[in-house]
Amino acid sequence: MVYKEFNGLRLSALGFGGMRLPRLPGEERLIDREQVCRMVDAALAAGVNYFDSAWGYHRGQSEIVLGEALRRHPRESYHFATKLPGYDPRNIPKAREIFEKQLEKTGLGFFDFYLCHNVCELNIDAYLDPANGVLPFLLEQKAAGRIRHLGFSCHGELDVLERFLDAFGEHMEFCQLQLNYLDWTFQHGKEKYGLVRERGLPVWVMEPLRGGKLARLDRRSEALLRSLRPEESVPAWAFRFLQTLPGIGVTLSGMSSEEQVQANLATFAEERPLNAEELEALAGIAEKLTSVLSVPCTACGYCTGRCPQQIDIPRMISLYNEHLLTATAGGLNFIPSMAVNALPEERRPSACLRCRSCEQVCPQQIRIADVLADFAKKLG
Repeated sequence: MVYKEFNGLRLSALGFGGMRLPRLPGEERLIDREQVCRMVDAALAAGVNYFDSAWGYHRGQSEIVLGEALRRHPRESYHFATKLPGYDPRNIPKAREIFEKQLEKTGLGFFDFYLCHNVCELNIDAYLDPANGVLPFLLEQKAAGRIRHLGFSCHGELDVLERFLDAFGEHMEFCQLQLNYLDWTFQHGKEKYGLVRERGLPVWVMEPLRGGKLARLDRRSEALLRSLRPEESVPAWAFRFLQTLPGIGVTLSGMSSEEQVQANLATFAEERPLNAEELEALAGIAEKLTSVLSVPCTACGYCTGRCPQQIDIPRMISLYNEHLLTATAGGLNFIPSMAVNALPEERRPSACLRCRSCEQVCPQQIRIADVLADFAKKLG
């Protein structure tokens, strides 16, 4: 197992994610507790010592099931992380009540790592509002020893990430980002990673396989990767990309079976960073993946000056592309919906008047009104 040094701790580079635990056949809402116990046992035996959950995972059951599985082992043999569920801003004023319930659900006594969950456009104001007292509460729990290390996860745009770092950054010890070779450019992962590293924080990684999108590729792409590294699996390439980046701490993988645990353990038995040729190959694959479905907007901004509703059209098309790509992987489309819901109604895609004035100046000849109408329909 590869390990990373963090504030005097030795953390496994592979983190056991609790968002995609195995479910009982025919019972989609019920976690297969016995299989989870076997997966946790195998991971611990191989040296994994970081386990991650959250209030909302598996309809609130993930914290309970992982707590049950981990309590069978010595408390000092693992580190457990969970999160303040600010993905719903209504939870933020109830931080104390939720925290106590999380301790009760897990039965672990304290949290080694505790995160502000999913900092984004929808909740940044609530997180930073002094009236909600988020930071004083978290520091109080840390002083009491019920939180050992503080961090945050972020799905927001670069300006949101910067606002949070400016306000709370001196008290944060790590930042968890959605990072993979597809989102390196598609979700401006490179810029977000750069900002976090510039502030001196290590990066935890979520969605290294993009919800499974990067676990299987088209035949031509897979053949290219095999020609470069015949012994490497397709999913392993995504992890090797991350091993190439300095400052990466824990990489979380939401494993759904014992086979996935074993495959990840084999990958993280050693670090094998990519060379320049291999990185170029992945960049080409990422470009192909995004171009297949994406509306070809170059974000020139000509359209926005023509919009009577002042809709940020390039931003809406970017979110629409994100929605399309995520949908093809069978994933959740929460990033686009959260970003749109954070806007006033008169700035959302549904506010488009279909006057098509924007289309008259679009160099790419995009039928913008149709895109916005489809996006509004998909978001319900």
